[in-house]
Amino acid sequence: MSATTDASSGATPSEFEKVIFNDVEMRRAISRIAHEIVERNHGASELTLLGLRTRGGPIAHRLAERIRELEGGEPPVAELDVTYYRDDLPDRGARSAERAARRGPLPVAVEGRVVVLVDDVLFTGRTSRAALEAVLDYGRPQRIQLAVMVDRGHRELPIRADYVGKNVPTAMSERIAVRLLETDDADAVVLIRRPGQDGE
Repeated sequence: MSATTDASSGATPSEFEKVIFNDVEMRRAISRIAHEIVERNHGASELTLLGLRTRGGPIAHRLAERIRELEGGEPPVAELDVTYYRDDLPDRGARSAERAARRGPLPVAVEGRVVVLVDDVLFTGRTSRAALEAVLDYGRPQRIQLAVMVDRGHRELPIRADYVGKNVPTAMSERIAVRLLETDDADAVVLIRRPGQDGE
């Protein structure tokens, strides 16, 4: 591990980070997940990929591109904002009314489709729960699946990913950062830990 001093890296000068997935390993993981999605769903003709904003979006586009290389046809892709579906925000009733007023059309179809939700990290499961609720507001999919780059454990809800790039057991005090060329100018998955935490 090395000390991090670059504020843009996601770690503070008092934190340490360890790369657990480099750019080559990330490409391999995306390729493997794309293969698994195609195999489990007997092709790509019924697929719709929804990337959870922010980093799930670029990952979903990469998966769609890889699926196109495998199948010859690229599944539709869109980004899904689940902000107003989160259960950790106050006044659930007001949120429901606000999201009804703010919710715009989804640029892809979900009705009768196999919807694959795509996120960078699966942690408590609460973001995935919010995404399920958001998708169902747009229609009734044939089924919904979940693909993540990293599963770090510590679930608070009974949610499990169908496709996982890497399982990374973590302490609650640690953080996982998925960095992408599209948002962070580099591809890597890093474990961020403060000095003195367990494992140092």
